[in-house]
Amino acid sequence: MNILAIGPHPDDIEIGCGGSLIKYAQAGNNVYLMILTDGAFGGDSEIRKREQEEAAKFIGVKGLYWGGYRDTELGCTRELIVKIDKVIADVKPEVVFFNFWADVHQDHRAAAQAAVSATRYIKEVLFYEVPSTQHFEPDIFVDIEDVLEKKIQLLGLHSSQVNRTRVENLTILESAKSCANFRGFQGRVKYAEGFKSVRMLREIK
Repeated sequence: MNILAIGPHPDDIEIGCGGSLIKYAQAGNNVYLMILTDGAFGGDSEIRKREQEEAAKFIGVKGLYWGGYRDTELGCTRELIVKIDKVIADVKPEVVFFNFWADVHQDHRAAAQAAVSATRYIKEVLFYEVPSTQHFEPDIFVDIEDVLEKKIQLLGLHSSQVNRTRVENLTILESAKSCANFRGFQGRVKYAEGFKSVRMLREIK
């Protein structure tokens, strides 16, 4: 299958669905990423671009697309929807992941709104969560116990962001592991990523 993950900033995808993408790639599926902004407000844009490229290589993605927008200035516009449309036309994904719409960050809200419109004809579309997500109640879980350490390594490649939790003595790596443990308990496994379905078609044969 072709899998597309969309993120407002570098590292959002890895936090939200990095474990699932690693498993998809390991199973022989084609994984593609689209990053909408340069992440400059949260750090040096060139550093964050290199970190994202290293993370994409670690996952084993087939293609990395950039939206070209400035961090904190993303809006749900026709232009953004068309850019996502073009990547979808190029990738032809069976599954698309992007961040949940309820979020304290304006870029995240705009990205989710635009992606919902752009994925209107995709049969499987899933929201993922990030630390700034609000009111997230997943109804789909992916067991990532076998790739948890790989996900932690993956997040560590975004080294400029590891300590940017705004919580004293808490790293993104610790936060991600705690979240995976909690979502795992909900999904009845030890570690999981949780997702909310926008749309999921199942064919029974």
